[in-house]
Amino acid sequence: AVVHAAGVLDDGLVADLTPERLARVMAAKVDSALHLHELTADRDLSAFVLFSSFAGVVGNAGQAAYSAANNILDTLAATRRAQGLPAVSLAWGMWEAGMGGRLPQADVARLRRGGLPPLAAREALALMDAALVVNEPNAVPVALRTSALSGGLVPSVLRDLVPSAGRRWGAAASGGAADGGGLVERLRGLGSVERDRVLLDAVLAEVAGVLGHASAGAVDASRAFKELGFDSLTAVDLRNRLNGVTGLQLPATVIFDHPTILSLRDHLGAELAPSDDGDTAFLMGELDKLRTVLAETAPAADDDVRAAIGDRLQQLLATWSAAALQAP
Repeated sequence: AVVHAAGVLDDGLVADLTPERLARVMAAKVDSALHLHELTADRDLSAFVLFSSFAGVVGNAGQAAYSAANNILDTLAATRRAQGLPAVSLAWGMWEAGMGGRLPQADVARLRRGGLPPLAAREALALMDAALVVNEPNAVPVALRTSALSGGLVPSVLRDLVPSAGRRWGAAASGGAADGGGLVERLRGLGSVERDRVLLDAVLAEVAGVLGHASAGAVDASRAFKELGFDSLTAVDLRNRLNGVTGLQLPATVIFDHPTILSLRDHLGAELAPSDDGDTAFLMGELDKLRTVLAETAPAADDDVRAAIGDRLQQLLATWSAAALQAP
């Protein structure tokens, strides 16, 4: 029997892939599998087992090269079976050991929340035995918690397994409406100070979710995403969650274009600024700033200063009221 279990990860955005990075992933998965196929084609094998990956089935963010390599293994198994040769390609979910055992705990926690807990070695070997009995070239031994899938991200290939599968893969977010309507409604009519606070809370909640924190309070808003431990994969995850919360179609590079939580908050604020009442929101924001300044300076101001400021405010109000009466 032949068991091909080699694999190399080199995750990253498609835009960052180079021929060298692609070749490195393909060499471990594809080249070695093809060599084994050619060298054993005339042998009387009892089994020819290829370790593929669930990433090739659902298409994990940042794993274009790895997904493609595993898809080739799946195709090789089907080709061998068509030639009358033994073969099965196992599109494994994450194991507790091996590559899965080397993942950061935040990534493991994120996968668990998405309904994909890791397989214990004992469970995985039992699934392998079952797959060898089934007369099919491809099998998908993976642990799925459909209850988590129904409340979160649903890959299109899994929608038949989940009752409420209307939310698309990569477009959901923790507690946010899928079209962003909830957040947009909350922002409507707020001044700039309050808008900034609501947007910051929304960003912090999604950052905490990606990093596996129990609450947004565990995230330091003053730190850059890189300092918080973000990489290309978690950046895409955050982008997907923000798309779901805001209803925007943010680019995959948005976290790198706006590398701090505050700069990302400001970018979202600009993208979500209403076009029909933008002037109103601006004026309300300026009034918020004025109120803050007055509250900070009033205790130290003497009576003459307070009286002068009060007179000026009364004049502004009178001017505003007169202009409103003259408006058509």
